[in-house]
Amino acid sequence: MSLISARDVQRVYRTGNIDVRALDGVSLDIHNGEVSIIVGPSGSGKSTLLNILGGMDQPTSGTIECNGVRIEEMTNSGLTRYRRESVGFVFQFYNLIPTLTAAENIGIASRGVESPIDPSQILAQLGLEGRESSFPHELSGGQMQRVAIGRALAKRPALLLCDEPTGALDSVTGDEVMATLCESAHTSNTAVVIVTHNEGYVGLADQLIRLRDGRIAEVVRNNVVSLP
Repeated sequence: MSLISARDVQRVYRTGNIDVRALDGVSLDIHNGEVSIIVGPSGSGKSTLLNILGGMDQPTSGTIECNGVRIEEMTNSGLTRYRRESVGFVFQFYNLIPTLTAAENIGIASRGVESPIDPSQILAQLGLEGRESSFPHELSGGQMQRVAIGRALAKRPALLLCDEPTGALDSVTGDEVMATLCESAHTSNTAVVIVTHNEGYVGLADQLIRLRDGRIAEVVRNNVVSLP
């Protein structure tokens, strides 16, 4: 089932007298319970697209629907509510609060959210049982990233957006984190969108989206290639 439907999305930035077209007519669907991986060279529009899907940026034109609600028509307060209630974010650098324990880092992000998952429960699901009282400096890079994933998942988001989530990790730990994200999508029916430069992960995608110069160059879904 499609959670996100984007049609002819354009994002133009004005730099002096020059228009920079970061996205140029992007149309795509993001599905519940699936992993969508977005790849492309630097400057292809990957992070811009992720920011627009997450309500952190607005398109210059085009439409984006989440469960039938038009994101680009939301007010600032509506976008804040959308980000708080419907979207989880995982970044390359973990952004954990160093003075809080793993459980507290997860719990603080779920304040004000209806029916969040208990931090101890989600840490156990992520293979971190017994590390509830550990501070970030007492954890490995992979463990910190799993805490960051737990922080995003604890509020039961419909959409989980990950921007280079393995960029600061070694290959073995990165593989473990990617496996965690895929499992989260398939077991919780969350739509997971991952931006990565690592072509080694494209085989994990239920849907692979290749961007080039702000446009979709190719979509591979269920081993079927479609071109724009």
